[in-house]
Formats: sequence, C-alpha cells, structure tokens
Amino acid sequence: IPVLQVLHQFVRHASETAASLILERSLNRVQLLGQVGQDPVLRQVEGKNPVTICSLATNEMWRSGESEAYQMGDVSQKTTWHRISVFRPGLRDVAYQYVRKGSRIYVEGKIDYGEYMDKNNVRRQATTIIADNIIFLSDQTKEKE
Repeated sequence: IPVLQVLHQFVRHASETAASLILERSLNRVQLLGQVGQDPVLRQVEGKNPVTICSLATNEMWRSGESEAYQMGDVSQKTTWHRISVFRPGLRDVAYQYVRKGSRIYVEGKIDYGEYMDKNNVRRQATTIIADNIIFLSDQTKEKE
C-alpha cells in the first residue's frame, strides 16, 4: 500500500505541475521606433522560410555634467542596431517592397536568440527581432524596382 500512496502523491504532484504550466503566462514583446540602416534583403534557404531582413537604429540621448539644469551639460548619444526579421507572408513582402534605408518605422515583435555557423564554420550568436507589425512613419516608401 505505501507504493500506491507514493504513486498517488506523484500523480497528484504531476497534475498540479501540469496545471500550473498551463495557467502560467509569459510575455516576449518588443517595441522599437527608429531609422532603417539598409535596404531590406529577402532570403530563403532551399525555398523554405522566406524572410525579409533589415537593420534598425534606435538612439538614446542624455545630458551629462555637473548640473542637471536644462541648458547645462553635454549631450551624449548612443545608437543601438537591431536586426529585424519578417517572416509573416503579407508583411514580409510589404517590408521588402517599401522599407528603404533612412525610412522611419515602428516595429512590434518578439526578441529571439539563436546561433548560426558563419562562412568559416565558426559558431556565432545572433539576436533578432521577429516582427509581427510594422508601421511606416516616413514618406520614404518608394517601391523597389
């Protein structure tokens, strides 16, 4: 009978764990507003998983110096580059056709960390934003010829 009690406790614990996994929520959400650094490229491997890729620059500015007064201190700026990947079929094609270097866009999506092998067979880390929404904020949306 002790074996049955242990088994019963294990089954109860396993079902509680499964229930907590089902109810647990998480969030992987990114919002970026910036300027496109290069015309997008369309890539696919062996005809599968076509993706439009571009780079997006975001800028952070702050004042440094002794005084926090509005006019005092030097203004510093840091630019961060983000790799944007668009897999969604309709959005992927629109992004490839209309996003241009210098375009100002708003991107919503999720962050993804991965690895790939470079040309020299060296394993590299890659961080990319998987876009599921892009809003065009500038009128530099001339169609690619």
